[in-house]
Amino acid sequence: MKLLLTLTLLVASSACLQAGETQLFNGKDLTGWKGVDGFWSVKDGAITGTTTPDNPAKKNTFLVWQGGKPCDFVLTFKYRLLDANGEGKGYANSGVQYRSKVLDESYWVVGGYQADMELGKNYSGILYEEKGRGILAKRGQKVTVEDNEKGKKPKITVVGETTPSADVQAGIEQGGWNEYKIVAKGNVLEHWINGKLSVHVTDNTEVGAKEGVIGLQLHQGKPMTAQFKELVLTTE
Repeated sequence: MKLLLTLTLLVASSACLQAGETQLFNGKDLTGWKGVDGFWSVKDGAITGTTTPDNPAKKNTFLVWQGGKPCDFVLTFKYRLLDANGEGKGYANSGVQYRSKVLDESYWVVGGYQADMELGKNYSGILYEEKGRGILAKRGQKVTVEDNEKGKKPKITVVGETTPSADVQAGIEQGGWNEYKIVAKGNVLEHWINGKLSVHVTDNTEVGAKEGVIGLQLHQGKPMTAQFKELVLTTE
């Protein structure tokens, strides 16, 4: 029994990355990433995803890091969203996937936990599960997520508060660079924007992922640009 337990732990840990700090982006090109050709490039020293009227995203698509499937980690990065006019006033919607799965490699469709961001006033900092259970925590919430009856949505209970939603929003520079931090340890997930804790989630469900890929989102809809730089992954 002891040997079986040891082998099980070794197999489980082999899926995770070794402890340490990894720069996910070299600042020059898209080495180590894969996505749909024509959407992604490097501009201004940042990974840049762009949709245009002539080249729209027909559905949400992602640039996926090929370096592994992190388990417990801290991911820090800077992001900037711009509308079709290159400003921070109109439409832009993006997010960073983590502990996720590639569902369609032909268009790089990904499902799983998402650290959300937008050129808007409501969703930056929330925890959304792409292709899954939807919004798991709104901004300003500390929640627990439990299994519900079969076939029904999970039971989400607000058990406390993080930084008030309005305070998180007030600290976001629309059209400018902002700092984002994702913390994933066991079944506890946190999102921070510009040093302010936006959500704290304890996912006690059976489907809550413990490892998976990291991806950068280009959302379908109006033309927009999403940029990311200084992506640093620290694993335990």
